[in-house]
Amino acid sequence: MMSYLIYILCALTSCVCALLQWRAYMKAKSRFLLWTTICFVAIFLNNVMLFVDLLTGPTINLVLPRSFVLLGGLCILLYGFIWETS
Repeated sequence: MMSYLIYILCALTSCVCALLQWRAYMKAKSRFLLWTTICFVAIFLNNVMLFVDLLTGPTINLVLPRSFVLLGGLCILLYGFIWETS
């Protein structure tokens, strides 16, 4: 029971971070803020999928889709780090 609460709190935290990043992007229009927003959305989706994966048990395995979502978000953030700073 406590682990479910922790996973929900992690998902909510990443969602709040994504919303705050989006709000900052809308004010400043910095593309780097856009890349970090997309990364936090991917982290949020990964956390939600992890929670669903734990709830469903062994019937549905979401390890591979979760990994691809997180990898995509991190690749976008890496792109922002490399190309937006130069």
